[in-house]
Parts: sequence; structure tokens; C-alpha cells
Amino acid sequence: MVSARGEHRQPWLHDLEISVHGNLTSLCDRSGDLGMPGSGIYADDRRVVSHSLLTCDGAAPTAVSAGSVGGRTEVVAVARHLGLDGYDPCVEVRRERILRTGGLDEVVTITSRSTGDVRTTVVLTVGGDGADLISVKAGEPPGSLLAAEVVPDDGAGPALTWADERHRTSVRFSTGGDVQGVPTGGGRVSWPVYLPPGTSERLTVAVDVVRAAPTPFDADPATGRIDWSAVKVRAMDARLDLAIERSMTDLGGLLLSDPVDPFDVFAAAGSPWFLTLFGRDALWTARMTLPFGTALAAGTLRTLARRQGKAADADSAEEPGKILHEVRRSGLADPSSHLHLPPVYFGTVDATPLWICLLHDAWRWGMSEGEVSALRPHLDRALAWLDGAVDQSDDGFLRYVDESGHGLSNQGWKDSGDAMRHRDGTVARAPIALVETQAYAVEAALGAAALGERLFGEDGDRWRTWAADLASRVRGSFWVHDDDGPYLAMALDGDGAPVDGVGSNMGHVLGTGMLTAEESRTVADRLTGPDLLGPYGIGTLGRGNPAFNPIGYHTGSVWSHDTAICALGLAVDGHHDGAAAVLRGLVDASSRFDYRLPELFGGQAGITGPIPYPASCRPQAWATAAAGVLVSAVLGLRPDAPAGRLVVAPMRPSPFGAITVSGIRVGEATCAVSLAADGTVTNVTAPDWLTVEVVPTP
Repeated sequence: MVSARGEHRQPWLHDLEISVHGNLTSLCDRSGDLGMPGSGIYADDRRVVSHSLLTCDGAAPTAVSAGSVGGRTEVVAVARHLGLDGYDPCVEVRRERILRTGGLDEVVTITSRSTGDVRTTVVLTVGGDGADLISVKAGEPPGSLLAAEVVPDDGAGPALTWADERHRTSVRFSTGGDVQGVPTGGGRVSWPVYLPPGTSERLTVAVDVVRAAPTPFDADPATGRIDWSAVKVRAMDARLDLAIERSMTDLGGLLLSDPVDPFDVFAAAGSPWFLTLFGRDALWTARMTLPFGTALAAGTLRTLARRQGKAADADSAEEPGKILHEVRRSGLADPSSHLHLPPVYFGTVDATPLWICLLHDAWRWGMSEGEVSALRPHLDRALAWLDGAVDQSDDGFLRYVDESGHGLSNQGWKDSGDAMRHRDGTVARAPIALVETQAYAVEAALGAAALGERLFGEDGDRWRTWAADLASRVRGSFWVHDDDGPYLAMALDGDGAPVDGVGSNMGHVLGTGMLTAEESRTVADRLTGPDLLGPYGIGTLGRGNPAFNPIGYHTGSVWSHDTAICALGLAVDGHHDGAAAVLRGLVDASSRFDYRLPELFGGQAGITGPIPYPASCRPQAWATAAAGVLVSAVLGLRPDAPAGRLVVAPMRPSPFGAITVSGIRVGEATCAVSLAADGTVTNVTAPDWLTVEVVPTP
């Protein structure tokens, strides 16, 4: 598709069924077919299968329902021209596609409920164009199908094979099918099917993908490597149960293992565009899911520590001690955004303080002292980067600017070029100092002080003073006013002026220790006011801003993880009414997206609920990780595993009625907590060595 300006358009994904298993992901239409823009089977950011069409007697079955979770997609269709027993459809075509390590298995089950015999010929045409994911994302038209070789039946069924620059793909069919290559590329298989009344026939397809040209970051799937099976939620509002269950299943599908040390597991950012390591995304995902165990946090910390910056390089934005932004299997050259990034890119201002925050939080949740201590050299280097970044700034704030000319112009989580807006809608000029980055740095310094004193036997006063000084500078520079009163600007621009557009950035400051109680209340009131909070979440930009666009990437849309982080900060700082409203909106949104929170969605509601952001990734790691926030915020969990203690200070009343959460992990302990509808704790299950302190809340 080409726009009026002659440019290709990024394909929209909201109508596609998406499943993921590590480095493999499937995007199909509601019939299970491939061919729509963006659809395909992808491995290691290559489209290994771009075309797949199933017909019965030349007619495509009519889709009735479809659904996906984790690595599984199931579609139900009917062959309306078969059977003809009155008005009711009586020949069902069900396709179940299950991704696995190295490929996928698909079972096509055709069932007749006709009163007479049914005969049909099922044909599947299939092929691959080997397109690079970036070209697909840029909306470039699909390439020609690669030439396919027919492999005779060796007892496991005949097959078609083809090869692109990176992979060799084999598609094997159940025995009995007639397989032929097609001169224009790809191939076809046909099965004659005979169904007496009340019978079914199963046709199977197995796709196997082998790397022919490996890259340094060929991460393998790690689905099942982390056991979250004990995590169960039973709430009066059953939508919460489904939201958490499906989120954790999807997150399991996004897990990858570090190619350097496959023992370490991290979460890929999202399918399909970001199925690789992104520092900020992986850190937030691990951090939000800490109530379910520290294994993901430990793997994420070590995976990023191995790639911590060692030298100064403007092209990659690398600096000594800095934590990276992203790793790709090859460099990124995106014609749609004019980005040109090396395979390892460090263009992020916040991943380094977030790495320190995760290390501290994982320690409090029970990551072993040995694992934490082994990361001490990386902690020291990260702190040195933090200190140096502040010292090098004229005003003592962490700032960013793209010095390469072809990297990210914005290097916080709102990383699109138009994200930073003044109150009049104009775009802020770099170098930018984000308010949330300063808050992350304050929290990181406080965490480093706690680690230094309690684990390493050192004086933490230096870092507490450092944090207090930075918080004081923020207090003097970031507070602005409008007709509705004071609020925190989202940033300072290159001239030191506040970027005073009302944005969700201020919500990330809550719960970090940077604000006084009065300041926290002021931020909470603005965050949950009508300018930002809608029925399903918190908008990235206020509705009163001239640049507001409810389906703008960072200019009015609602991001699932952003809303979850704001809700957690509200809960931690004791603003329970606001937190409850935000959490209920998030679960309501989840229910409107088949309990599968997308990366982002529209900031205004329609008759049927939240409006999809058409190009949103689904699943997205930090959107799935909102499951952990829903648990920790409602229960008010405050762990101190080194001291053998867990504080439970629940929200009152409970936003979801009576609730029981099991599978909470504090170190090696597995706990369960039950609340009554009014938020009082009715039961706690924990081992004897763990002291659980229930703190009444107002």
C-alpha cells in the first residue's frame, strides 16, 4: 500500500491473530491464512513463510471465530458450500497452530455434521519470500515467493523446502497429500477428503526452520524455563483472573535465552516488531513481575551486564557503564523513520538507573546475595555513569541528545520524534532532561545506598545525599502551573525551559522517593484528573494540548505499561482511590482485547470500548507484566527477603472484590494472600521463616 505522498505504509496488526514462541512468531488473519500486509511466520526477524491459503474445492472457508494466547492460535471456520442441510452450517474447518522451538505444528480438522456424505478437495498453497522484518514494518510490498523443492515422502510425509539468506524452511504434510511445486515460487498440496455423517479428518502441517547463517544474537526460545504455574488469582471480578492468566502465558511466549549463556532468560520486547532484547522494556518487565519470582530479573540483569558499555562511541551512543537500549541480529536501517542503528545500540537515558533499581528490588524480593554480589562491578560502573552524566550536565540533570544524526531523537520510553510537547503543542528541542529519568536516578541512588549498607557493609550516606540533591534540583526546576494549578513538567528542553505539556511522565515519579507527601498528592490529583485519565487508562498527553491525538503514538494514546506504572506509584504513595480507578480501567481494557493487553490503544473510547492502535504489538512484554502490578498494588506487597519479612498493606476496599492470590514468591518461599471485599486480610499462607506483617490501611 502506498500513501498519497508515495511512501509505503506500516501494516496494521489489530485484526491479525498473533502467537509467539521466543524467536518465532505467527501473524495470520481470522481464517488462519497468511497474505494480508504484515502477516507471516517469522523467525529471527525474517519472514520464512509469507503465503498460506487453505481452500475447500477452491473456496476459502468463512471465518467464525479466532483467538491466540502464548504460542497458540486457533481459528474456526465453516465451508458454507458443503453439506447444505438447511440454513445451519454443517462442515466445520478448525485450524490449530502451535509454535515450538524450531518451527510450528498445525492441525486442520474438518468435521461434518451433515446428514449425508461430504466429499471435498482441500488445497493448501504455501511459500516464503524471506523478507526482512524491517522492510515489512516499513510497508514495502512482499517479494516474490522463493523457489521451492519438493522432497518425496520418506515415511513422515512429503515436503516443500526453500531457503532465504538466513534460514532453510521445510514444510511437511501428512501422508496422502499430492505435493507440487509452483513455477512462480512456493508450492501446493491437495488432499481428497471423504466424510460420512458425524466424522472428522485431520490434516497436519509441520514447519521446521533451520538457521543457515547464524548471527551473534540468535537467541533461542526460553518458554517454560521459568515456572509461573503456581501463580493463581481468584477474584470476585473474574476478569482479573483471566487478565493475569493470559498475560503470564503470553509473557512465557516472549522469553528468550541469552546466546552467551543460555541459562539466563530475559523477555523480548514484543511481537512482531521488537522480538529481541530491549534494555528498558526487559528491565520494567522483570521488575513488574518480581512478585512471581526473581529468575527473570536475575537473567535480565546478567544479560544486560554482559553488554554494559565499555567505551565512548557516538555512532552507537555507547558510554562506559551505560546499559544498552537494544540488540538486533543485524543493524537497523528503517526507511520509514530514517533511523540507522548498529546491531548494539545504547541510545537510552533511563536503562542504566532502571538496571540499578531492578538489582535493588530483586534483592529485596529474594535474589540470592551471591547473585547480587557477583554483579557488584557492574553496579559500580552503572553508578559511575549516573554520577558522570549528572556532573557533565550544566544544570545537574540527566540529559540526552542524539549525537550521531541517525539515532533516536528521544531516548526515554516516549522515544518517537514528536513525543516531547510544550503546552502550546510545539516539539521540545534537545538536549532533553526527562522528569521520570531524574526520578529513576533518585530511586537508583537510594537503592544503591541500601545495598551498600546492608549487603556490602558500606556507608550509604553519599548516595542518599546525591539523591536528595537531585530531588532538590528537580523541585526547583520542574514545577509549573496552569489554570488547574501546579504539576510536574514532563521535561526540560535544551534551553532549560520546562516542557510543560501535561503528560503521563509525572506518574512515573510517584513511589520513587523523590516527592514529599504534599507533592505526591498534587501529582496524583493531576494524573487522575479528566485531562489525562480516561475510562481505560492514563493518556500519554493531556486532552487539552493542541497536539493531542488519541491514536498518536505518544501524543494521547494509552500505553498499558505506562498506566500500570502510574497505578503502582499511586498505590505505593497511598492514593488508593486513584489507583483503584486506574487498575479497574486497565482490567476493563484487557477484557475488551480478549484479555490480552496490547502495547498501546486509543486514548478515547468508542461504543464498543477502547479503540485499537492499529499497528500495536501484541503481545508486548511490559504490557503483559501489568499482571504483576495488579497483584502488588492491590495487596500492597513490600518485601524484605534478606530480613525474612513481607509487609502486606492492601488497598481498601479491594478494587476487584474478594480476592485470593497464590504463587507469590519471596526468595524460596511461596505465599498466598486472601482479602475480603473491603480489603481486610482474611488469610495468609507462608513458611515459618517468613514473617508476614499485615498493616491496616485507611
